[in-house]
Amino acid sequence: MFTKKLIWAVVFTTSTGLVYGQNAPENWFNLDKKANKVFGVSTERAYDELLKNKTSVPVIVGVLDSGVDEDHEDLKNVMWINQGEIAGNNIDDDNNGYIDDIYGWNFIGGKDGKNVEHDSYELTRVYNKFKLKYENMNEATISETDKVGYQEYLKLKVEFLQKSVQSQTMFDLYSKSMKRFESIEAGVGKGENFTIEELKAYKPANAQEAGTIDKFIAYMQSGEKYLTIKTNLKQALEHFDVQANYAYNVNYNSRLIVGDNYDDQRETNYGNNDVTGPDASHGTHVAGIIGAQRDNNLGIKGVSNNARIMSVRCVPDGDERDKDVANAIRYAVNNGAKVINMSFGKAFPWDKALVDEAVKYAESKDVLLVHGAGNDSKDIDVNINYPNPNIAIDNKRASNWVEVGASSWVGGKARLAEFSNYGQINVDVFAPGVSIYSTIPGSKYASFDGTSMASPCTAGVAALIRSYYPNLTAVQVRMILIQSTTKVKGKVYIPGTKKATRLKKITVSGGVVNTYNAVMLAEKLSKN
Repeated sequence: MFTKKLIWAVVFTTSTGLVYGQNAPENWFNLDKKANKVFGVSTERAYDELLKNKTSVPVIVGVLDSGVDEDHEDLKNVMWINQGEIAGNNIDDDNNGYIDDIYGWNFIGGKDGKNVEHDSYELTRVYNKFKLKYENMNEATISETDKVGYQEYLKLKVEFLQKSVQSQTMFDLYSKSMKRFESIEAGVGKGENFTIEELKAYKPANAQEAGTIDKFIAYMQSGEKYLTIKTNLKQALEHFDVQANYAYNVNYNSRLIVGDNYDDQRETNYGNNDVTGPDASHGTHVAGIIGAQRDNNLGIKGVSNNARIMSVRCVPDGDERDKDVANAIRYAVNNGAKVINMSFGKAFPWDKALVDEAVKYAESKDVLLVHGAGNDSKDIDVNINYPNPNIAIDNKRASNWVEVGASSWVGGKARLAEFSNYGQINVDVFAPGVSIYSTIPGSKYASFDGTSMASPCTAGVAALIRSYYPNLTAVQVRMILIQSTTKVKGKVYIPGTKKATRLKKITVSGGVVNTYNAVMLAEKLSKN
């Protein structure tokens, strides 16, 4: 999933020497290049100049993510509510297969109310599947039919072992460092308020503690506060804890929590109705960008003023599973979503055909899918991400899919987010994805970076178009989004490099999503 690599620190320096996250204009993703001199998606200008006297209809947007805080002050009035269900009666009143699905459904929870928070990476799961079959084989005795699979196993084995050993090594390192920090803290006896002089006076128990103290002193002399150092260490330890004990752990099985029959990839009736889950930061942030209430004088303004947010929880801290993604798409489609946002992705598939079928189903029901391109600074024409719109069985691209890269508010060659993936064939548009201020659980707000933010910016524009021009199809809305982009003049840095090129060389549209232009084009098409 993108959560694990997507929520970057709010402030970071790019390889080109530019600093993101500092002094980003307020509400910048909704602003306009011409009216505000800020390269957002021109939402405010569209409302002010084009949509004032127009009527709209509610549009349900499926947020397939880690969960959404349905009680957030800026979201509670825009949540989708299943009118066919009676809350809390433990009956499937609308006979859709899901009991008490008031705000959506949770495909990574169990019927006992427990929820998956962490999961393994798909690399781990695929490697383990191959390992069970091929580990006792060798090239001298292997059959012709198994040779391809065996070679794939050897390749996966190298990658998995390298990453799993590295994560375990780093977890052990940071665990020992934290123990030393705590021992020193207890020895000094001043809690978190000791001085450099008091630290120097402390007698270390061993050489390892002495080395840690020297690092402490060096950090503090450079201006770092002890509490900041400890917080950074704690965050690093938590990260490698998840990596070692969940992400690259072949023995961890989250499906024991879900309680489904994972061998049955077409099973649908599992999960629970907890659409928030244990950590809804990512999904709540995404939901706010799409449709946070615009007229309540609170927090932020979402892109769409008539979206209804349907939370479909299918993304853990780890890689999402294809079974859950396929079911989440179908659930959203069957319950009225006209736009689905998917801010997640992974490097390996488990059952791509299953997801492809769900994508085709959404296509047949006139539902637009909007997907973040990923945050690895890679060309996804070459480095394939999953899910994707390339339907293998039909050898064609889904007509209802928009792939989105991330742009920044910084001008010039740094227009694109340094972390964003790109691709002349497979990335349709770019949209704001740096220092995006939006909703997080507990009626709070924060700035996140990633194509996970660029995707809901685009999904919000799509929802706006479908809200004001409901006669337009998903295919037409996709075309509008691509054709109405604001073209970027001059060259931009290819993400992750200091090489510059024209944006049209690394994306289909060659531009950034623009609501104002999209509304004008939608107005024209709707009259034809």
